[in-house]
Amino acid sequence: MGNQLEWQERYNLGIDIIDKEHKKLFGILNKLLTTGKEGEKSRWACQEGIKYFKDHAMKHFSEEEAYMASIHYIGYDTHRRLHDNFRKKMLPALEKELKQTAYSEESVNHFLGVCTGWLIGHTLTEDRAIIGKKPSKWEELMPDNEQEIMAKTIIHLLRDLFQLEAKVISECYSGERFGKGIYYRLNYENRKGERWEIILVFEEKLIVNTIGSLLDTDASTLNVLMMNATRFTAQQFVNRVSEQFPSAELYEMKEENLLTYDQFQRVFDRKRPQFSLLFDTGKGYLAYCVTAPHLRAGESETAIKAENALTEVKKYVDSTKEDKKKKILVVDDSELVREAMKRLFGTDYEVTAANSGLAAIRCITLNRPDLILLDYEMPVCDGSQVLEMIRAEEDFTDIPVFFLTGRVDKESVQKVIALKPTGYLVKTQNLSEIKKGIDAFFDGKKS
Repeated sequence: MGNQLEWQERYNLGIDIIDKEHKKLFGILNKLLTTGKEGEKSRWACQEGIKYFKDHAMKHFSEEEAYMASIHYIGYDTHRRLHDNFRKKMLPALEKELKQTAYSEESVNHFLGVCTGWLIGHTLTEDRAIIGKKPSKWEELMPDNEQEIMAKTIIHLLRDLFQLEAKVISECYSGERFGKGIYYRLNYENRKGERWEIILVFEEKLIVNTIGSLLDTDASTLNVLMMNATRFTAQQFVNRVSEQFPSAELYEMKEENLLTYDQFQRVFDRKRPQFSLLFDTGKGYLAYCVTAPHLRAGESETAIKAENALTEVKKYVDSTKEDKKKKILVVDDSELVREAMKRLFGTDYEVTAANSGLAAIRCITLNRPDLILLDYEMPVCDGSQVLEMIRAEEDFTDIPVFFLTGRVDKESVQKVIALKPTGYLVKTQNLSEIKKGIDAFFDGKKS
């Protein structure tokens, strides 16, 4: 636990009662992150530090909620729900794990990783929304009771239809890629022109393990028969789920689309979901996302209709069977750099991007890359710390990691080399040289 968590000026909101407690929480986590790894004294210090963190988190939530109420903050209910999700669901689950494992190093690291990621993300997004700096993506989530009904309904249907014992992994799925995904969108509309949009994201192996196993086929990968069966099963599945929500019966299905991941990401990024649930079924992941885009701008994705269904479904299935591209994960806090790397590598490689070390670990877990291109200088958790996190996971140790650094002075280069990455590239290089370096690495592995 040798990482450092540094307070930065951008975390300040200018609200003394909130900023003061934020600094305290960051300080507590930083002390825990630097606590020694061995010995009974260290374990006792972790136990006390975690208790101290929890007490201050509860105090902070109460003070922040009182402040929001005092200024009649319009996002109060949504913000409090996010607090409740952390204090009533996430923290108790983490504490249970800590006790069951007798505060093992692994469970303490899990606790710290989750709490650090939540605190950073919440401070830079939801808390900044209080002062009008950034809108909340989750301000249109449906009430807790409807979230619970939706989740229970889906879990019950998965058990009924496919004998799957599913569990909710996230109630705020943000569109991360997991495994080889199939992205299926259904648009519903009522007489007033109001729309509901539902996107089902299937891990391909989930379709093969469920729909595929029910068909008289030996196929181990997605085919046209499976995809068409999935489409119509999904439509009935959505209808069954909608029965729990009386208003949905006023809507008729108007359009269906099969999306690429990039299309899904573009659609998902500009929507504020009412539901965005991620499930682990034991046979693969499933996401169920619902928005009400009444003012949705026109989109160019091809609608599946009776006259083009055969062609469009075959085209989509064929696209999933193209020569498998090597997967590159780009980890950089700069959006400009992430987009530049996507453009640079997108033609020849499957590129995923993460804006922080914690986001990178989640991406690696859900969609293991063939190579990681890692920014050496990032705030909060720099490249060396991210590399340490990756190598600490037994399943990730063999993933090649290239540092992408902006520094070329001798001292900086020596620091990078001392960490023994697979390689390093300099940001000031011509982009074609950066790509040439990665191409050469993969070509070398083939020979």
